[in-house]
Amino acid sequence: MKTILVIEDEQAVLTNILEILEGGGFKAIGAENGLTGIAHAQKYLPDLILCDVMMPGLDGHGVLSQLRESPPTATIPFIFLTAKADHSDLRQGMNLGADDYITKPFRRKDLLEAINTRLNKQAAVMQQYATERQRAEGLQAKMYELEELSQTKDGLLKKLVEDLRNPLSKINLAIHMLKNTPQGTSTERYLEILQEEFEREIHLINQVSELQDLLTADNFTLLRKFNLLGGNLENPPNKRY
Repeated sequence: MKTILVIEDEQAVLTNILEILEGGGFKAIGAENGLTGIAHAQKYLPDLILCDVMMPGLDGHGVLSQLRESPPTATIPFIFLTAKADHSDLRQGMNLGADDYITKPFRRKDLLEAINTRLNKQAAVMQQYATERQRAEGLQAKMYELEELSQTKDGLLKKLVEDLRNPLSKINLAIHMLKNTPQGTSTERYLEILQEEFEREIHLINQVSELQDLLTADNFTLLRKFNLLGGNLENPPNKRY
């Protein structure tokens, strides 16, 4: 049930409006002056405010001005009730942020239609805002995800370089030993080392290539969710040396 705050200094008019609103399916709250109206607006945060323009003390323009300066009440739809239809008066209210005007006296149907129209517009605006916010949050999450994905790929490349250094150094050592092996000495062991380290290099390169293909933006979230990004890049056969 939507809550409507009515700020009206004439008691008979206030009572009549409250009855119309309650009969129209709204929860109605009344305030007999501007200061009380501001207090009620801050306390109840109604879905819409109806406010008389001409009131003693703080008038309707003053009420609207103060409500628009407070973040909790700044976006509450605000409709003026006025017996005046002066163009300058209407412009002043609109400049302050009023959403509509209803001229007194008014019919029950006209009042309820004005309220429902404004509430529907507010709902549409809020829905659009929620949709845009959700879209923005989704884009932000995607940006973070892609950034983390990029960092992970960079980490894979660095790990590959580090893991390749060890086999390469052993291959280099085996080649050096082969060159300097005395005649008649068996070279079979050095050839085995070369073969093993070559297979190890190929294994690492293939594994990183597979991981690069796997780490797409779509797969990254799933891998991260199940903590599948950790661990070593390699899983080589058991060494024999």
